[in-house]
Amino acid sequence: MLLLALDTATPAVTVALHDGRDSLASFSQVDARRHGELLLPAVDRVLADAGVKLGAVTGIVVGTGPGPYTGLRVGLMTADTFGLALGVPVYGVCTLDGLAYAAGPGEGPFVVATDARRKEVYWARYEDSRTRTGEPSVDRPADIAERVEGLPAVGAGALLYPETFPDAREPEHVSAAALAALAAERLAAGEELPAPRPLYLRRPDAQVPKNYKVVTPK
Repeated sequence: MLLLALDTATPAVTVALHDGRDSLASFSQVDARRHGELLLPAVDRVLADAGVKLGAVTGIVVGTGPGPYTGLRVGLMTADTFGLALGVPVYGVCTLDGLAYAAGPGEGPFVVATDARRKEVYWARYEDSRTRTGEPSVDRPADIAERVEGLPAVGAGALLYPETFPDAREPEHVSAAALAALAAERLAAGEELPAPRPLYLRRPDAQVPKNYKVVTPK
């Protein structure tokens, strides 16, 4: 097993290579506006650091969000392209699940929350670092305050809204190394990983204007 993992669902562009037991190399850079520019050089860097050729990769792992439309599709399209070019499977992993896994073992339930912009968070509740309860959602922090009261929280969304998440902790952003390790663990256990389908949870910011004026000649 040699998994190339990547995620662009948060401001972090993150890539890792995992052999099924350990991470061989990883790289992350936080820049919310340069996902498309940074991702492929990050892949090249990770492969070079590990001393591995792209053709040796046996599977692609990609974070499926939730996340903003523009950033999220960069990672998903790149993962699909690698999968087609190499003839290897592409596995989807929820980005929030990767953050939960990276948070490590702890006592009792906790929350993962990432920044959804518009004064909202993408979030989900976890019983432990491997077990999510329910589907990810997008909400204003104040609207979920009672539902997350008293729970520790990880992720950039938790750090942004301390009034809702007073016990906010690291990690702030997902790491591809955690995504790859979680995927490798699930595959080794015989689990079937979902297809790499995006979790947008809401419509993109860009919309076709209504009642626009036709300017083409008759």
